[in-house]
Amino acid sequence: MAASSKVTVVLKAVKKITVQFCPFESNVGSTRMFLCMMSAHKVRATNLNCEVISTVKHDRSEPVVEITYLDGDKLILKGAKLNSSEMLSAFQSMCAAKELQAKLAAAKK
Repeated sequence: MAASSKVTVVLKAVKKITVQFCPFESNVGSTRMFLCMMSAHKVRATNLNCEVISTVKHDRSEPVVEITYLDGDKLILKGAKLNSSEMLSAFQSMCAAKELQAKLAAAKK
């Protein structure tokens, strides 16, 4: 997590983050790390209206992160196949695209 702590995470374009995992599976480490990063006080302070919901299941289900953006788009990350830095990178690139869209829309008005 040392490398990821240097990355600035901004939840400005995010409405809700839902994290679901079974803690007894061996492939949930990256999902739990992503949840930890999104739950940090500094990150949460970037958008106080963003909901971060964690659901712990005991059904051997695959770890999944579902991110809902303010415009209704969703990003689904399958934690079993990604490490935490890949999840963060995908999240950051989508957020950057959403912020660029918002700036372009504001400039047109």
